Amino acid sequence: VQSPDNSYADQRTSPVNVPSALSNQNGVKRKVRTKKKKGVITANVAGTKYEIVRIAIGEMAFHKTRDEDETANLIWNDSAVQHEKIAELRNYQRINHFPGMGEICRKDCLARNMAKMIKIQPQEYSFIPKTWIFPAEYTQFQNYVKELRRKRKQKTFIVTGPAARISLIRNCEKLPAQDHFIVQEYLDKPFLMEGYKFDLRIYILVTSCDPLRIFLYNDGLVRMGTEKYHTPNESNLNQLYMHLTNYSVNKHNENFERDETVDKGSKRSIGWFTEFLRCNDYDVAKFWGDVSELVVKTLIVAEPHVLHAYRMCRPGQPPGSDSVCFEVLGFDIILDRKLKPWLLELLIYKRKIVCRRNLAQQKAEAQRRLYGQGSMKKLSAGSSEWEKQRLTLERRKEELKERLAQVRKQISREEHEKRHLGNYRRIYPPEDKLLLEKYEGLLSVAFQTFLAGRAASLQKEMNNPLKRMKART
Repeated sequence: VQSPDNSYADQRTSPVNVPSALSNQNGVKRKVRTKKKKGVITANVAGTKYEIVRIAIGEMAFHKTRDEDETANLIWNDSAVQHEKIAELRNYQRINHFPGMGEICRKDCLARNMAKMIKIQPQEYSFIPKTWIFPAEYTQFQNYVKELRRKRKQKTFIVTGPAARISLIRNCEKLPAQDHFIVQEYLDKPFLMEGYKFDLRIYILVTSCDPLRIFLYNDGLVRMGTEKYHTPNESNLNQLYMHLTNYSVNKHNENFERDETVDKGSKRSIGWFTEFLRCNDYDVAKFWGDVSELVVKTLIVAEPHVLHAYRMCRPGQPPGSDSVCFEVLGFDIILDRKLKPWLLELLIYKRKIVCRRNLAQQKAEAQRRLYGQGSMKKLSAGSSEWEKQRLTLERRKEELKERLAQVRKQISREEHEKRHLGNYRRIYPPEDKLLLEKYEGLLSVAFQTFLAGRAASLQKEMNNPLKRMKART
């Protein structure tokens, strides 16, 4: 989360109020404004209940601040944050959530947004099981079931209801039409390990949405089922320990093995799984390439929503500025017997986000920033040809200076990333130019889909950032 030019430490000079036991000459206690030590990276972790976050900041030698300190370099929250808080952050601060990311991290939103991309790019978005949101898509679901019946096929479906209750069904007529459910087609031919079904938790870091930058962590979790797998039928649908790989389900089974080693138990490491694939002559490079594409394509779906929400929160920021937001995401992925990855869901901690800022004012500020209104001298009606040429040259000069500054900043950022990658690797933008072109094409489709039917002013505002983002990657 540190910025490429080490601005975390160098820009951290704002004074904060701290209680003081000293008294003034009248004997009245007063607060003394002091500066925190230059070069110290501070972290506010009051918003998390997870001890692992505190352990991590300790290992990084970050200084833990008081709970009420809103000026820390790093602010970590389990839940999503209000737009106002992101808007108020100073440029040296970083917070662990992007606005708008809920568009792919809620299962219903993910299904709705994916459906739009599937309609336009079915071959590129064939990695998510068929999903229906009840009650809105009840009729479509029943039509699908009727078509299966006509072909004399029967499939199993996973139903997620209120309070995240999960069940498997085959008799689809029993589903009530008006209840709120998410129904997803069950993948009944999974890749098995030792006879057990499993899924993968892949960890992803997004450091910027303008331009989009995505990093994949080279390890993660393999989460095993706790009963040997058998193809679903009427007699075993209730055996959730067999069919589901969720930790929240399987931890209650007496067969759940709590083993701290990477290669045993009900939770194992992806590093171990990668070695298993290599030892059994599977194409490991293709496997990770497929996983990386699934991740990037999913985040491409979110990008227009995230970029728009971020711009609304930070309207005065020039394009390409260091992002004050970052996000750690958990992708839950299952493999079929051909080792094809399928996306089950994404995880972040979230709650309802409320935005009370003046959106009209934000849009005006964003448009002024984007289109340079008032930034250059305007020509009068009687301006001479020489004046017009001079102003054109001035504008071109400013554009080139801005472009040069962006290139230098990009080079500095990439050099910093290479030095501090750790166990991460960048998957967007990719090094492969052909793959980058494909992703840029999908980004264009995602923006067009997002903007369809929206106001012309928003379409103009969002198209220019897309062009600049593509130019910088």
